[in-house]
Amino acid sequence: MTVNIQSVNFKADGKLLTFIKDRLQKTTHFYDRTISTEVFLKVDNNHLRANKIVEMRMSIPGSEIVVTKEKKSFEAAADLAVDVIIRQLKKYKTKLRGKDQ
Repeated sequence: MTVNIQSVNFKADGKLLTFIKDRLQKTTHFYDRTISTEVFLKVDNNHLRANKIVEMRMSIPGSEIVVTKEKKSFEAAADLAVDVIIRQLKKYKTKLRGKDQ
């Protein structure tokens, strides 16, 4: 799986990039035919504490999963986004198995 991480208007440090890649690697346990994943890191300039936005677009054969989460830290937002992707992958895999029968 190819992972492309883009940080918008700031420079993301190596620890954050490694964290996100490690978390995304866990999705291969649930569905191993993922083509690529685009990750966008953004900081919203509002005055709320939860202003870190992580958007993930995962391309899988025949579909795309898009998740956007906003939290206090990029790590928390990425963690939550990956959990949602895993849930969506499980649902997609169940749907595929239903079509085979």
